[in-house]
Amino acid sequence: MPVTRRQFLAATGAAGAALAGHRRHLAHAQAKPPITLAHSVSTFVYGQHLVAMEKKFFEDEGVSAPGFIVPGGGARVVNAVTAGQAMFGLGDSNHPLKATEKGRETVILFGTDTRCSYANIVVRRELWDKGVRGVEALADQKLVGRKAVVAMTSPGSGTHVYGTYVLKQTKAPDGRPVDDHVEWVGGGASTTMLGGLKAGKFDAIMAVPEWQFAAEGEGFGRVIYDVQDEKAWRRVFGGPIPVTVGYALRETLARSPDLVQAYVNANYRAQQWIRRAADEEIVELLHRPYMETFSRDDVLRSVRYYKTIFDWDFTIDEKDYANGMKVFIPIAIDKPVAFAKAVDLSFVRKAQAKYTS
Repeated sequence: MPVTRRQFLAATGAAGAALAGHRRHLAHAQAKPPITLAHSVSTFVYGQHLVAMEKKFFEDEGVSAPGFIVPGGGARVVNAVTAGQAMFGLGDSNHPLKATEKGRETVILFGTDTRCSYANIVVRRELWDKGVRGVEALADQKLVGRKAVVAMTSPGSGTHVYGTYVLKQTKAPDGRPVDDHVEWVGGGASTTMLGGLKAGKFDAIMAVPEWQFAAEGEGFGRVIYDVQDEKAWRRVFGGPIPVTVGYALRETLARSPDLVQAYVNANYRAQQWIRRAADEEIVELLHRPYMETFSRDDVLRSVRYYKTIFDWDFTIDEKDYANGMKVFIPIAIDKPVAFAKAVDLSFVRKAQAKYTS
């Protein structure tokens, strides 16, 4: 039978509506809720974020992560989280504790390492040659030539917190802590820290691995406290500490548990990929997009370094948390924060159950 104009228009209209509805359904099904992520600098200490991004683990977990907020300091990362600019932060474990103490309850979700990679102390080469071969020698003004000037990145920074603790736990020949005998100054970032040590402005610096490598490689500095030295680490800190952690506001855990689980899953998968991958494969993945200002050799050395201190299972033992609390009080926080309040491992337990073979 012939089709009237009215019937044709009705049929095509219905088909068009159905097609539009189908497209909306597909778009809704394909849309991934966004999450915002922050860490202070894009180096391998935050390799879990970088690998999860490059390997598309976030997308695999059903979320989109458009990029990173990289503000250049851990205190700025936690500020971004507490201000709602970032949903998740990866940084020093004392920062979420500080936020909680200030009334913005922030929860640690997992730990990525067991030692502080920036608690290394590097002395200028001239002092090493004069006999400053250990931390206690920094208290000897006859050897140093003055009250030793020790540089951290900035007051209240992780380098300041951990450096102060190392010096407080090390006794000078007079029985007092070495920290009583030194002058702390802000040294800034890579260029000014290394430049100040090289020029003799600083007698020692707190050093991330890359700075330690540069000072020793170029011959103007020598390490006198190395966190990779098991005996030296345990003498000061007593055992492992969850130094670098993933965290979020408690309200985020309550409001968006699925997004929290996706974030933890992606990072856990990244950690397991790092564990299994060849060092050169990791460098190939991350060097160009994130660390091109460093040579490939330095990035490779950094990867090998962090593999010795990464915590592969992502969990945090209460006794290790207590080790950290000894460091943080009163330098970073005023009072202890209970483990049960500060840490929620339920998300990482689910990630382990899903992805541990």
